[in-house]
Amino acid sequence: MPMPDQMPAMPETTPETVMPHSVEAEQQLLGAILTNNDVYDRIASIISAEHFYDPVHTRIYEIAAARISKNALASPVTLKAFMEEDEGLKELGGPAYLAKLAGASISAFAVRDYAQMIYDLAIRRELIGLGQDIADKARRVDVASEPKEQIVEAEQSLYKLAEQGQTESGFKSFLKAVTEAVNVTNEAYQRGGGMAGISTGLVDLDKQLGGLHPSDLLILAGRPSMGKTSLATNIAYNVAKAYKRGIKNDGTEGAVDGGVVGFFSLEMSAEQLAGRILAEASEISSHKIRQGDMTEAEFRKFVEAAKTLESCPLFIDDTPALPISQLAARARRLKRTHGLDLLVIDYLQLCRGTSENRVNEIGEISMGMKAIAKELQIPVVALSQLSRQVEQREDKRPQLSDLRESGSIEQDADVVMFVYREEYYKEREKPGEDDIQKMEEWKAAMERLHARAEVVVGKQRHGPIGIVELSFEAQFTRFGNLAKAWQNGPREDEY
Repeated sequence: MPMPDQMPAMPETTPETVMPHSVEAEQQLLGAILTNNDVYDRIASIISAEHFYDPVHTRIYEIAAARISKNALASPVTLKAFMEEDEGLKELGGPAYLAKLAGASISAFAVRDYAQMIYDLAIRRELIGLGQDIADKARRVDVASEPKEQIVEAEQSLYKLAEQGQTESGFKSFLKAVTEAVNVTNEAYQRGGGMAGISTGLVDLDKQLGGLHPSDLLILAGRPSMGKTSLATNIAYNVAKAYKRGIKNDGTEGAVDGGVVGFFSLEMSAEQLAGRILAEASEISSHKIRQGDMTEAEFRKFVEAAKTLESCPLFIDDTPALPISQLAARARRLKRTHGLDLLVIDYLQLCRGTSENRVNEIGEISMGMKAIAKELQIPVVALSQLSRQVEQREDKRPQLSDLRESGSIEQDADVVMFVYREEYYKEREKPGEDDIQKMEEWKAAMERLHARAEVVVGKQRHGPIGIVELSFEAQFTRFGNLAKAWQNGPREDEY
């Protein structure tokens, strides 16, 4: 008797894989449509012609859909004229097959179930095809196709497939919409009023915006050196630092204060961004941190701040030139694995779209970011550059028309904010030492503007526009709440 290792090798058998499908479900659905054309409106948002497995069924559905869309009758008699020469239909019995479909249809009440079943089976077939394609590419050892590139391609293909699966939610009853609106207002009331969204940690900005609202796209724009990245990192840090998990008012578990923050840093590395946040948290100059020029006491303070930050739910992705499709896929993955309550993107113009035209590409990116906010039900803060025309005006306070490269940014955004520091421009207007009067005026203006910044709310769908004054400590790259004159002490008129 041969030993196990001496057993003759069995020939490998690879039976032909039968792709998932249901001819019966397709027949029932087509029969229901040909019997009652009104059925089409109930399933048109779920499936399309390419979801059918049988090519003849695909052509029957295409012709029926085209006729119904034109308010023309789609029945076995009307479709016969279009399909008499169809070779596939001849194999199934010719035009008589159309009559057979209509006659075999049992009931129209289950059409949505049949449509969903056909759609699900089509997605399974696409997944199998995608898996085989990935396996084939992985087997081929090609210098031009690195494994990392293959992973990116696979992610993009899966993203496209996932996007197909997003059926429209359709109409909501007014009762449901009102209930949701009341719940939002109730949450704001429970917080003491004034805020329905996540707090930015900046009191006056929260009052102006009512916090950061789910499904909102907030554009934070500014010229270079105005501090837009600093403000974005400050908000991200404040939200992550305040994070508390618990049971929300709707009974689900999640963030009851603050939130989990995702930060796409397309311009700076994760280390540089972390350095900025550490400068703010430790109150040590970011320049000193970069140089490592610290006293022992400052270094201890720095280490303590780093330990505190370890527990903050702040996730940074510093992949450069990220396509908007991948950005969306990574945001979904973060929400699934760690949760996600706020997304920050620095900055919009560094994302990539698919269009070759730059204006159309920016439009695609801004629409994609708004879609992420709505799909994940989170606020998305996207930074944006401004055009140079700001510098040519006497009043350099930004306007909506200064948004760079596309008007679609302004259209898609729920809130557009501009960071403006007059001190930056005034500093560059320093007069010569020989003109004493101008020098005195300049010094007085610099003293008045020192450590002050403005956030100009140029557009807000849910509230007023206006200017929010903040403090700005350049050495710590930190924005803060600005003390008002009446907060410094009792007013004279009180006595």
